Amino acid sequence: MDLASPSTNPTYSSPVITTPTTPTTTTTTLATTTSPSSTPSRYENQKRRDWNTFCQYLRNHRPPLSLPMCSGAHVLEFLRYLDQFGKTKVHNQTCPFFGLPNPPAPCPCPLRQAWGSLDALIGRLRAAYEEHGGRPEGNPFGAKAVRIYLREVRDFQAKARGVSYEKKRKRPKPKVTATPQSAAAAEAAAAGSSAG
Repeated sequence: MDLASPSTNPTYSSPVITTPTTPTTTTTTLATTTSPSSTPSRYENQKRRDWNTFCQYLRNHRPPLSLPMCSGAHVLEFLRYLDQFGKTKVHNQTCPFFGLPNPPAPCPCPLRQAWGSLDALIGRLRAAYEEHGGRPEGNPFGAKAVRIYLREVRDFQAKARGVSYEKKRKRPKPKVTATPQSAAAAEAAAAGSSAG
């Protein structure tokens, strides 16, 4: 069978681009552009939407802010602004349902953004900032004030909602160790059953 024959092997357009650098060698580079048929992942779509929302927030800010002028304080303003669109009931300390995971009745406590949503949002915006040319050391989404704010939101929501955000650890299986008495009992039982 002739595998090299052009009549048996159809040609396909290849994502590999070859560029000759010298008459004797060639450099092969994979194309980095995405084809129109491939769709971005759910994460990439969400990251793009979050980035557009943040940029819109900067444009609507009074006075309008440019991205290089953005600091951790502006990120905190943005997170507080987002609270008005939250869907998670966070009880005030004066609420009788403070600390109850499943309150038995409605209460007037505000709806806020859940800590997990804010944490994921900051992760996506931090990545998007660097993808849009921002320096990692100047990333306002990685500022210490933002990390402290997220920690405070997590701790308060855990108390207010009665929800633990601690990671669940798998308990190691107990090791079965034979004590001298149990080993002797097992030997006696084995000897007794073989004698019978």
